[in-house]
This record gives sequence, C-alpha cells and structure tokens, in this order.
Amino acid sequence: MALRESEAIVLRTYPMREADLLVTLFTRAEGKVRGVARSAKKSKRRFGGALEPLTYVRAFYDVREGQELVRLDACDVLESPLASEVSYARAVALGHVAELLDELLPDREANDAIFRLTLSVLHVLTGAEVWMPVTYFELWLTRLVGFLPELSECIVCGRNLNGSRAYFHALADGLMCADDKRLASSEISSESRALAAQMFRSPVESFAGTAWPKTQCADLRKFLIQTLQRNIEKKLVTATMLEKGDF
Repeated sequence: MALRESEAIVLRTYPMREADLLVTLFTRAEGKVRGVARSAKKSKRRFGGALEPLTYVRAFYDVREGQELVRLDACDVLESPLASEVSYARAVALGHVAELLDELLPDREANDAIFRLTLSVLHVLTGAEVWMPVTYFELWLTRLVGFLPELSECIVCGRNLNGSRAYFHALADGLMCADDKRLASSEISSESRALAAQMFRSPVESFAGTAWPKTQCADLRKFLIQTLQRNIEKKLVTATMLEKGDF
C-alpha cells in the first residue's frame, strides 16, 4: 500500500515499547491522527528531531484497514520550535497550544482553518512574550470549534452589551448584563471585548511587537478557558500552569 503524505503538526509523543513512540499528529489532510513510530528513539535518519511537540513536518504514514493507529514511516522537518530559544514561558505556551488541539480536535476530521490558525500563531510565538499569541489562539480556536457565544448580547434578556458592563459565570453559556448576572460572576471589560472584535478582523501578525502584559485580556482568557473546559468537561492542565506563571 502506498504511503500517505501530509503536512502535519506534532502534538504529543509517548514512549511505547523499548524504542517506539506513540505519536499524535494534527495533519492537514486528515485532521488528528494517532500512530506508531517504530524505532523512533533509534532512527535519526527517519525522524531526527521531527517528533518534538509543535514541530511542523511533512509526515509519511501508512493507514491499514481495521486498525486505529497508523504506522508513521518518516517525518521531514519544515519548521521547528527549537529554532528559537525555548524559555519557560514559551514552553508552557507551546504546551498549551498542543493540549488545546489534542483535546478539542476530533479524530480523522480535517480542519484547514484551524491548521492555518495554528501555523500563524506558531510563527509569532517565538520569544518570551506569550500572552498575545495565547489570547489570539484561544479566542479563534473557541470560535472555530463552535463554542464561542455572541459577545455583544446578554444570554438572558438579549440586551445589547456594547457600551455596557458584561459578566460571565463558569456554569453559564455566554455573557450577561448587570441585571441578569449570576452570583459569583466575573466581569469582562469593554476593552477586552473590543480587542476580541479587533482580533476577529486582523491577522495575528498585526499584533506582534506590541506590549501585551499578562493583565491585558486576562478576563477574556478566563472566560474562554471556562467556556472550553465546560464543553470538554475536564480541566486544561496547561491553562493552570499559565495562570500561575510569573511571566
């Protein structure tokens, strides 16, 4: 059987037997694919550094009928996150991107929009300044997987929230006005909502080079993570690491 070929982003690898690796790939052609890389720990010619998380590769793999796992034959590195210095902040941010994709993407379902989003964010996620690309990725991914509610109206009464205070709650599906907010709600600022609207109109590169401290859009990120966690019904490990990070 002829090998299949696709651009792919390595999401995760796990040891399997003595020299094999279990690899999760986000392929452009077929979406999320899991496979076995035989003797990957020994073969520098076939894999080398190509199986590091978030490496952009050209993957060659064999799909066998009736088997869930593909056989990964080789990977050619197209772009590597190791080409830039990997600080702790960047390592956590890269891990966050990988975890979100692994948890949110269904198996064997191609999604070119999310693939292009991931590549564009990885292109700017090259230094220690991580909060802008993390915010951009969370926002767009939440929208592209269909979990993002309307940000300009109250989910209870339908009131337009532009120019008004808005609130969210971990157990609610969208934003609420001041009159309808639930007990223990958090506020999301009009500035954060305006930046979200701007992000939907502009490529991530247009925000590169601007100062973006952790405090900027922290309320938006909290809202997005709560929305994602509610929908996948589990905690995101890297979201907690980012929240606790002093960078």
